[in-house]
Formats: sequence, C-alpha cells, structure tokens
Amino acid sequence: MKRPVALRLSAASAALALSAAVGVALSVATPEASAATGTATGYATQNGGTTGGAGGTTVKATTGTQIHQALCSRASSSTPITIQVEGTINHANTSKVSGDSCNTADGVIELKQISNVTIVGVGNGAVFDQLGIHVRESSNIIIQNVTVQNVKKSGSPTSNGGDAIGMETDVRNVWVDHVSLIASGGESEGYDGLFDLKDNTQYVTLSYSTLRNSGRGGLINSSDSNVSSSYVTFHHNLYENIDSRAPLLRGGTAHMYNNYYVSLNESGINSRVGAKAKVDNNYFKDSKDVLGTFYTDLAGYWQVSGNIFDNVTWSAPGAENNPAGPDPVSNTTVSIPYAYTLDQASCVPDIVSRTAGATTGLKVSDGNCTAQTPTSTPTTTPTATPTTTPTATPTSPTGTNLSIGAGSDGSSKADGTSYGNVRDGDMSTYWSPSGSTGSISVKWGSATTVSSINIREAAGATGAIGTWRVLNAGTGAVLASGSGAGVITFPKTSLTKITFEITGATGTPRVAEFETYA
Repeated sequence: MKRPVALRLSAASAALALSAAVGVALSVATPEASAATGTATGYATQNGGTTGGAGGTTVKATTGTQIHQALCSRASSSTPITIQVEGTINHANTSKVSGDSCNTADGVIELKQISNVTIVGVGNGAVFDQLGIHVRESSNIIIQNVTVQNVKKSGSPTSNGGDAIGMETDVRNVWVDHVSLIASGGESEGYDGLFDLKDNTQYVTLSYSTLRNSGRGGLINSSDSNVSSSYVTFHHNLYENIDSRAPLLRGGTAHMYNNYYVSLNESGINSRVGAKAKVDNNYFKDSKDVLGTFYTDLAGYWQVSGNIFDNVTWSAPGAENNPAGPDPVSNTTVSIPYAYTLDQASCVPDIVSRTAGATTGLKVSDGNCTAQTPTSTPTTTPTATPTTTPTATPTSPTGTNLSIGAGSDGSSKADGTSYGNVRDGDMSTYWSPSGSTGSISVKWGSATTVSSINIREAAGATGAIGTWRVLNAGTGAVLASGSGAGVITFPKTSLTKITFEITGATGTPRVAEFETYA
C-alpha cells in the first residue's frame, strides 16, 4: 500500500458556548447566519428535497456534547435546527445526552431517529478529530464545511466503525457539502471508509469535498446480499491518495460528474452486483483501474462520457476483474431525474482545487469552470435545484382543464384532505401534504400533451407554497422549477402523469386545484 501522509489540522477555540435545556440557555445565532450556504444538488434534490434545518432555530456549539444538547433541546425530533460548529470536536468533549427529541451516544456525533438538521462549520473552522459523524434512521440532513479526520475502527480511540461519515438504516435525503474527510492509512492502520452508505440509505449527494489518504474512499451497500442503498450523486470532489473504493458500489444507482481523482492506487469506481454508475466529465490522473468491476465475478455496469484519463493504467481482465479500460465504453444507460450542468473535464483539476473541501469559502462552479460563492439558503423557502427558473405567475391559462376527469395521487395527505380535491373544480376543497413538503400528481390512462399547469391555493393559504419542481412522473425529468403558486409553463410534453413537488414552504400548503392545459 502507498503509505498516506498524516495531515494535522487545527481550529481556534470559539468564544461563544452553547448550553442546553439540561442546564442553561442556548446560544442563538443571528438570523442572517442561520442557514447553510447554497442549495442541495444531485439526488439530494429528489424525494421532496433536502433543506436541513432551514426555517428553524440556529445555535452555536464548540463541543460534541453541545451538539448533542442542541438536538435534545428541540421540541421534537423533527423540529428544524441549524447547529453552527466552531473549534475541535473530539472524544474528550463529546458525551451522550438524553432527551425525547434525540438518541445520542458517546464518542460519535449521533444523528439518529431525527430529521431537519443542519450541521455547518463557521468562523475559524470545525474539526471532528478522531470522531465520526453517524447518521442513522434519519432524514433531511445537511452537513457542510467541516473536517473529519483520523477516525478509527481499531486501535485507540475508535469511533463510528472507522467511517469518517457513515449512514445506515433507512436514511433519506442527506446533502454533504464542502467537507474534508481525511485518514492516515488503511485497514491495517485501523482506518475504514471515509464515506459509507449502508442498509437502505437513499437520495444522498456528496459535493465539493475532499477525500484523502485512505485505504478506502467509501461504499454504497456493505454486502452482496443487501443492495437497498441507492441514488447517490458525487460531484466536484477530490479523491487523492486512495487505495480503492472511490466508491465501491454493490447494487444501486450513482452519478459521478466533474470529480478529480488523483493517485487511486489499486482501483477506483468499482461497480458490482448489478450497480449502475453514470460517469460524466471526470478527470482521472496517475491512477490504476479507475473504473470497472473488481475483486468479484458479480458484474456491475457503467455509462461513460467526456472523461479524461491522464496516465491511467489498466490491469488485464480476469475471472474476478473486469476493468472498463483502456478505452472505456458504456455497457448500460442511466436516466438522471434532476437538472445539472457539466464543466468540461479539462478544467476539472483547476475548478475542484479552488472549490473542494472545508474552509475554502464554500465556492462552487458556475458550470463554466469559474468559481463563485453562492448565496445563503433562505430559512423558509430553500431552493431544491441549482438551476435558475422563473417564478409562477397568477395569470390563468385558456383552454380545457385536462385535470377534470383525470386521476390523482401523491406522496402523502394531511387528515381531512384528499388527492382528488385538486381536480374537482371546487376551490373550497384542497389537498395538503402530511408535512410542509410533498408532491401531488395528476394522471391519465393514455399519453396526454401538457404545456402548462395552474396551481391554485385554497383560501387562507395564499403564499404558503415556497419552492417547487414540476416533473414528468414517467421519466423523472424536471419540466420546470421555481417558487410560488400560479401558472407554470414549459415545453409541450406528452406524458401520462405529471407531478407538482413542493420542496419548500412558509406554512402548510393547501392546493385547491392542480389544473393542467395543453
């Protein structure tokens, strides 16, 4: 194994301390600093979107115990909260805290059986030293602008099974952005994966992050018999001095674009057990076997386009090795349901070096290889996709409302509401999701051409709908996205089902009518 070099990172101590309900009051941050910067991208925009703690209270923490206290002090396990972290979080200052709204543990930042949480590094930086971040049975989580280093599964101290960031058991919608994940060796030195997803973890994005000096970059699914984790996006990340698993895919679907891979010493993207990987406009340098099926005869698949292979070597095919190179070609197709913009592969080393990792200013690419700083996510109306799209207008369209006589369904419905209420022509009846976000669909028995919809809010709920997306439910294609109710237009599309997905709201949405027009 190529021996990684240990990196030493430090952070200044924070001046502001957080205390919890178990003693003294919480330290509340100013409103303008109350949210993560930017908006979720990739698969984290699906399944209702990922907004973390937007719209909730913001508190500050300088110890792991204070992070746990902040979680436990909420009114419920789903009450939105943003936790701004500064300083070094380690075993010595991370203890279990009990409460009705949390389920924490010693020696690990435990995000377990909770939802609607953002953890973001601020000030001079947040370093989780030898202590992992563990997400389990949770949803709608954002982790941004933090460093996690030297987490071990053996030796001393140990944390989180050796994973820097680990997710497992029915996890949904997590956006990990601008983080630095660092090890100092492989399994023989006590380290495991930097970014592992297991046991039914879905709709995750890792963006603008660095993964360095590890024997194992990460995986999706931990065994050939459990391939329930899926729908993961990796973009604008740096993988450097990684032996293998960049990542390892056992089943599932993943999208890798605009990543920079340097010194993958044994293998890189390892697609196995029927996994599908879409690999677009990445730059691979000074590496070996960067794509294929390795160490098994259980084949995986890939769709490739626009990648650059710079000084990449390939092993010969064998019974348990099927490298994609030296001239990689696609052996499957992968449909991507969200909008995204590709940087040219030739500029990936430059743009990733200027944007990826913690304490890099949270800069992102503008899609033309130029770094820019995004605006802060609004606390009540977060945008679900990175694209800029028009806001709906109140002008009513002309023609026949195709929703009358059609069918309807949705993601959830609040008590006393019905999916059918959005197509009955009656403004006094309505549909609401069971939470603040959700989706409602209109469907037909045969292909129907639609070019506009009119979302009409019920009386007393005007302005509650924040951000949204309109989807061709049959293909997952995004037809439009924006904010506010009203008329939404898009190119004429033939479909059998159209979905209006609310990804952010200022109150409880009430959709009285979901009108569709040719």
